[in-house]
Amino acid sequence: MSDHASQDARAAAEVAEVDAIAARLARARDAVDRVIVGQRDVIEQTFITLLAGGHALLVGVPGLAKTKLVTTLGTVLGLDAGRIQFTPDLMPADITGAEVLEETQTGERVFRFIKGPVFCQLLMADEINRASPRTQSALLQAMQEAHVTVAGQRYDLPRPFHVLATQNPLEQEGTYPLPEAQLDRFLLQIDVTYPSLAAERAMLLQTTGDHEPVAEAALDPETLMAAQRLVRRLPIGESVVDAIVSLVRSARPEDETAAEPVRAHLAWGPGPRAGQALMLAVRARALLDGRLAPSIDDVIALAPPILRHRMALNYAARAEGETLDALIGRLLAPLR
Repeated sequence: MSDHASQDARAAAEVAEVDAIAARLARARDAVDRVIVGQRDVIEQTFITLLAGGHALLVGVPGLAKTKLVTTLGTVLGLDAGRIQFTPDLMPADITGAEVLEETQTGERVFRFIKGPVFCQLLMADEINRASPRTQSALLQAMQEAHVTVAGQRYDLPRPFHVLATQNPLEQEGTYPLPEAQLDRFLLQIDVTYPSLAAERAMLLQTTGDHEPVAEAALDPETLMAAQRLVRRLPIGESVVDAIVSLVRSARPEDETAAEPVRAHLAWGPGPRAGQALMLAVRARALLDGRLAPSIDDVIALAPPILRHRMALNYAARAEGETLDALIGRLLAPLR
């Protein structure tokens, strides 16, 4: 077989793989849509997070189906799902697990490690900002390194491993704001807003009747990990890479390319991890749509959830009523 024919065969195989996985992802997304009404953008961004191999921070008031979304995703994707309710008295061992002293049948005393709830494939960290910084940091290593260390011993977490954390944006009394280092570990910050009028009406009818839709398995962990590997192999054009680099750098107030509104309104901007997140997320969005490569439109769509938790307004900007989403919108204007 000639080199040209061999390249054509590889290209055809890659197209077929993208089509096959995109079709399975579409069925999985439809399965979630049947249970979670009125949150299609949230569902899409959550799927993008999982396909990119990352973690997401869901920010929204209570009652917007954040917990139900996680349990539904666990069923639909075939993942072992767990949940931790974060409270001020939660200890690191309540997350990672702890060693207990046991006596064997021969009378020997030995330590045995009892795994904590973090040992699952899809973890919901509910109201993560209610736990102390010490407890929050226990989740930091797990999110970044996919293992925990207890008494000097390393314990690997199941694969895949994803954290979907929730946060209430209104009630801040008795909370511990997440430090920038931990916020940066979240691939996306997904703002969960109120549903539209039609969606809320449909939700009321669906959830108060005698028959409520039940989530059904549509995917398995092996297929999800295959999709994650495929995301990293998708080609990305030079124009998209240039758009990502210029966007991230233009959001840093100390950068020479930053515009005056950025210098005047931002205390700090996104680091290189924001560019890495965008590179993965735009590929994941393309795969979710069944496309072979991402476009500038993907960068525009995903810039707000990727940048908003990696930037901070200064005091003057907050006093003037400036918002991060409005500032990001202005940064995206040259790409539109």
